[in-house]
Amino acid sequence: MTQDQRAATTGPKGMTGKARRRLTAALLATTALAGAFVVASPWSHHPAWAERTATEAVATPAPALLPGSFAQIVEGAMPAVVNVSVTHDAPQMVTQQWPGPDLRGTPFDDLLRRFHQGMPEGPQQGPMQGLGTGFIIDADGLIVTNNHVVDGADKVMVTLSDGQELPATVVGTDPHTDLALLRVEAGEPLPFVAFGDSDAAHVGDWVVSIGDPFGLGGSVTAGIISARNRDINAGPYDDYLQIDAAINRGNSGGPTFNLSGEVIGINTAIFSPNGGSVGIGFAIPSNMARPILEQLAETGVVTRGWLGVSVQEVTPDIAEALGLDQPAGALVSTVFPDAPAAGVLESGDVVLSFNGQDIGNVDDLPRIVAQASPESTAQMQIWRDGETETVDVTLGKRPDTTSVASIGERAPSEDMGLGLSVMPLDPGIRDRLGLSSDVEGALVAKVVQGSAAERAGIAEGDVILRVGDQAITDHRQIAAAMADAASDGRASVLVQVLRQGQERFVALPLDSAAG
Repeated sequence: MTQDQRAATTGPKGMTGKARRRLTAALLATTALAGAFVVASPWSHHPAWAERTATEAVATPAPALLPGSFAQIVEGAMPAVVNVSVTHDAPQMVTQQWPGPDLRGTPFDDLLRRFHQGMPEGPQQGPMQGLGTGFIIDADGLIVTNNHVVDGADKVMVTLSDGQELPATVVGTDPHTDLALLRVEAGEPLPFVAFGDSDAAHVGDWVVSIGDPFGLGGSVTAGIISARNRDINAGPYDDYLQIDAAINRGNSGGPTFNLSGEVIGINTAIFSPNGGSVGIGFAIPSNMARPILEQLAETGVVTRGWLGVSVQEVTPDIAEALGLDQPAGALVSTVFPDAPAAGVLESGDVVLSFNGQDIGNVDDLPRIVAQASPESTAQMQIWRDGETETVDVTLGKRPDTTSVASIGERAPSEDMGLGLSVMPLDPGIRDRLGLSSDVEGALVAKVVQGSAAERAGIAEGDVILRVGDQAITDHRQIAAAMADAASDGRASVLVQVLRQGQERFVALPLDSAAG
């Protein structure tokens, strides 16, 4: 991919009453540089607000002085920021494919077409070129940029801030986090910048970005950190800083600095309905990037710890079905054969912590496991059969790819209630679905639109493997297992399904009126 931007979106949230109260307290605490002044609360005339004392208000620290200029940061950092240009010599077919999930048919489909409107499509007969940004992290010429800037390039050139052009070699890349490490030979020590602690960066902190938008040369933009821990569906380890400093085409791979002049993010993606900046950009946190770049510098490749499980979110319904007090952790839906977790974890376990780090949601586990070293021993706290347990596992090395089977057929139905119809797995169906003889369960033949089964996430073509604690070997067991769960007072029952070679759980509400 020779273009340097990807798109993503997050949903804005409205201001709550609590947020309004915080805003009021902040306004009342505001001071001017020229002298103190008072800003009256817009609710101060209301009796309920008039009776409140200052001690009841939300504590708001005195605002820090705004920076008079970012010039000192820029003057120190600019010499280490470089332009990265790439050339693809071979003729190729350009399809403008977004490197994230397939968004065709979604509201983002049109957005992405407009986002890529400046690039040609179809067969390209001449060499193709692309532009990005990078920054020097070592006096010997190590340069950080994005993987999607240099991916598939036949030639990479780096232009230093003084205009000197140098050929660059790709030391290593990591597509999972969109990082790449380059090296140039300048014949003399180069200016470089240092990484800062991205975990110490707070929402609302000032940041400064430097890059090469549209090939115009070094440009500076400033803004704040708008949000943390953003998941934009770009990969398994999404954990982006969202910033509102303007990022445009050509900024990819460029640095974002804190007010100490330290790199706390590597710019990689924007959300844009028009191809330009709308104030929603995403940067890879420095604390995620550093260990990956260290591996690339040492070996040229990245190795990650691997459990060998697939996990899914613990929704409130699933938490209730499992007896958890709150929806937290990562629900194990599949344990792969011969994986490190085989014999240690079971399908249906909920991983609550890993090596002492709490698993707040399903996205935490892959990131934390990946940071651990292969062959190391990890300790996990899990929820199993209504109790917490502690287990140890020796991690493996994450494989590059995971193959999955494909299933999904329609079949005559037998109504199980709740908008769900199933049929047995006879040899003919097994053959058509590519199921091995040891797979037991029932095929979902029909799901009624708007039913409880559809809302729970069950789809036609799924194979139901388990309902509650009952393994399904005969499709007629499903209704009985649901009745047993209802008689136990459960509002929902946990259903394990096999879909496209992957096992997952859904919480099926047992209120027949909901269907």
